[in-house]
Amino acid sequence: MAVSDFWNDQEKANIIIKDLKLLKRQADPIQKVELDVKNIGELLELVEADDTDTLKQIKTELSELEKSIDNLEINLLLSGQDDQANAFLSIHAGAGGTESCDWASMLLRMYTRWAENNRFSADTIDFLPGEEAGVKSVTILIKGIFVYGKLKGENGVHRLVRISPFDSNKRRHTSFVSVEVIPEVDQDINIEINEDDLRVDVCRAGGAGGQHVNTTDSAVRITHLPTNIVVQCQNERSQIKNKAMAMKMLKSKLYELELKQRQAEADKHNALKKKIEWGSQIRSYVMHPYSMIKDHRTGVETGNVPVVMDGKLDDFLEGFLKWQVSN
Repeated sequence: MAVSDFWNDQEKANIIIKDLKLLKRQADPIQKVELDVKNIGELLELVEADDTDTLKQIKTELSELEKSIDNLEINLLLSGQDDQANAFLSIHAGAGGTESCDWASMLLRMYTRWAENNRFSADTIDFLPGEEAGVKSVTILIKGIFVYGKLKGENGVHRLVRISPFDSNKRRHTSFVSVEVIPEVDQDINIEINEDDLRVDVCRAGGAGGQHVNTTDSAVRITHLPTNIVVQCQNERSQIKNKAMAMKMLKSKLYELELKQRQAEADKHNALKKKIEWGSQIRSYVMHPYSMIKDHRTGVETGNVPVVMDGKLDDFLEGFLKWQVSN
């Protein structure tokens, strides 16, 4: 960056600055831990056995150091090819009608609150409301460093067990919702898309009104005929902007498909690998007859359901990263 002609190539300069920010985000916590270890060590050499105040201070600093080292461990687990990327997160209600749509809206709030808690942005790309309540399907784009790496373990089916507020007989219901997380592809990655392979449909945005609905025929749905992948965007009033975002989503999905095919080839001899399929839930959220959320892969669980539903997901997200390494 100190070279005199650094800014002559704006595109190259932006890539270097992006890489620098990522490297500093990884290096700064390591340097801080090294400095803290040095400072605590020097303090221990000077402290007297009867200096209770200083010993108490050292104990507090050691506790903070332990937390910092735990965070470094998590950062080391976020070393996948696309872990640093933004993420498209899609939620689709399953069988169960209104109850399932309401569960989808609850998960939408949970992930939105998680983004807010981490100071990430979350923009709605596509939104299809339920017929009576809730959400039938929704896609949001969450932007921030390591968003995909942290959320990739959320892929799969999420099950809810509760007394349905829509059942006049107050019976217990079980609902299923699928969550899909894919990385936003870096524009420098070359994904070739043949225009002849696309079917582009333009329609009026659906919904009951409000911020998710436009009054013009600006919603764009693109079908990639060879793979039958369908993407849709209705967030913008401009048809051109909606098409651009839909193409970005399609590029990300095709990129993810290619990675999955490569991974499947590498794992074809591993009988322990399981596909994420509808009905094979990765996590259960039980609100009746007791309160508990349990991840069926990692064994992480908690009885504090309201806190998790308010976006406090770190225990589950970190649990998946650790489990992934051991499996």
